[in-house]
Amino acid sequence: SMDIQLSGIGMTSARTRDRLVQRLRDAGIQDERILDTIRNTPRHLFIEEALAHQAYDDTALPIGHGQTISQPWVVARMTELLMAGDRRRKILEIGTGCGYQTAVLAPYCDELYSVERIRPLQDQARKRLLRLGLAKVQLKHADGGFGWKSEAPFDGILAACARADIPRELLDQLADGGRLVMPVGDDRKQILTVVDRDGDEFHRQSLDAVRFVPFQRGVMR
Repeated sequence: SMDIQLSGIGMTSARTRDRLVQRLRDAGIQDERILDTIRNTPRHLFIEEALAHQAYDDTALPIGHGQTISQPWVVARMTELLMAGDRRRKILEIGTGCGYQTAVLAPYCDELYSVERIRPLQDQARKRLLRLGLAKVQLKHADGGFGWKSEAPFDGILAACARADIPRELLDQLADGGRLVMPVGDDRKQILTVVDRDGDEFHRQSLDAVRFVPFQRGVMR
C-alpha cells in the first residue's frame, strides 16, 4: 500500500533512517529541523528499486542520464547553509534531478522554483513530488545557468551541480539579503561556496570539499 511504501520496511524502515540521521549529526549537521526532514523524507522513492537497500546510506547514487542523487550529508549541509539566519520565502533550485533535494527544501519556504535540463528526470521528479503532496513546487525544463528570470528575485538559490565560476545570471537573480549555495570548481576539486548579497556587494565564503556532477548547458528532451 501507499503507506507502507512511504514509511518503508526493512532496509527503508524508521530504524534505518534514524541511523542515517545519527550519522549526519555525528558529521556536524546541527539543525534538528533539517535532520527531522531528512528522517521523514522517503529517499527510497527517489531511486530505482534495485538500489533501495542503499537508500539510507550516506552516499550518492546513480539516477540515470549521468546524474546522481546527492549524498544525504551534502543535502543536509546545503539546506542548513541556505536556511541559516532568516527564513527564505522564495527559493530557486538549479538541478531538480530526482527531486530529493527539492523535497527536503520544500518545508522551509513559501515558494520553491526548480529548474532541470533533462526532461525524463523532471517528469519522474514531478510524479514523486505530487505523491508526497508537494504540489506547490514549480518545475521548469530549462538550462539552469540562466536561473528563472521571470520569477526573480529569490531569497535563496541552491545549485546542485558544479561550475568553475558562479553564473552572473544567478547572482543577479538573488534578492538583497539573499543567499546562494553551490559547489564551485572542476572535475578534480570542488568547494561548497556560499554567497550573501548585500546591496551591490557579494560576500563569498568557501567551505567544504564536495563532489558534484558538472554544470552542463542546453536541454535534453
